[in-house]
Amino acid sequence: MEKIAPMEAARLFIDTYFPNCNAAVLAGSVVRGQATPTSDLDIVIFDEKIVSSYRESMMEFGWPIEIFVHNLASYKDFFLMDYNLAKPSMQRMVTEGIVLKDDGVLQVIKQEAEKMLVEGPKEWPEETIRTKRYFISDVLDDFIGSDNEQEVIFIASTLSFLLHEFVLRVNKQWIGTSKWMVRSLRQFDQKFADEFIEAFETFYRTREKENIIILTERVLKPYGGKLFTGFSLGKEKKHSN
Repeated sequence: MEKIAPMEAARLFIDTYFPNCNAAVLAGSVVRGQATPTSDLDIVIFDEKIVSSYRESMMEFGWPIEIFVHNLASYKDFFLMDYNLAKPSMQRMVTEGIVLKDDGVLQVIKQEAEKMLVEGPKEWPEETIRTKRYFISDVLDDFIGSDNEQEVIFIASTLSFLLHEFVLRVNKQWIGTSKWMVRSLRQFDQKFADEFIEAFETFYRTREKENIIILTERVLKPYGGKLFTGFSLGKEKKHSN
């Protein structure tokens, strides 16, 4: 079946399969103007008659459609889960989404999502920052020391995630995975995002490590730099009598 316009397809889907739901929003890349030939329609549905939340994928009206179905309480658990992971995908879908249907319940849900997005994730305690410094330092040393061309590709991939996570979380910003790593960095600091992308792009193209090493050390420096000596995790502290 030939694809029809995304909004038309989304409305047809709701009218056909969830005509009695309380509310529904179309979210994702088609709403943000970032759709690709493989993009799907992400539809969040709120229905008070649903016993428990679920996610389902299907092909309808010429589109791959992914639905996220919640009752009027279950979405709160997903908001909290995304908050704890510092990856607010559900909150973004709700706030950015185009309303397909609403019997009046969306205002409160949107307000909850917007409040969480504005406040940002919970602040990392000093101990977490120290632990993350250690793991970044460990991966950086592996990256510097590796002369295995296959292994170093995946070491760099691990380092890119840890580094983006560190930069964003110490600044109380949301993180991402996959394409949202770059998007999250750009939302925080366009200049740093450009440097980050250039460093890793240069490595993957030429295997030149220097820019990644300099960038990583620069990120860690305000928090004490690389960490190895004196780090411990899980060791019981001795108590004096």
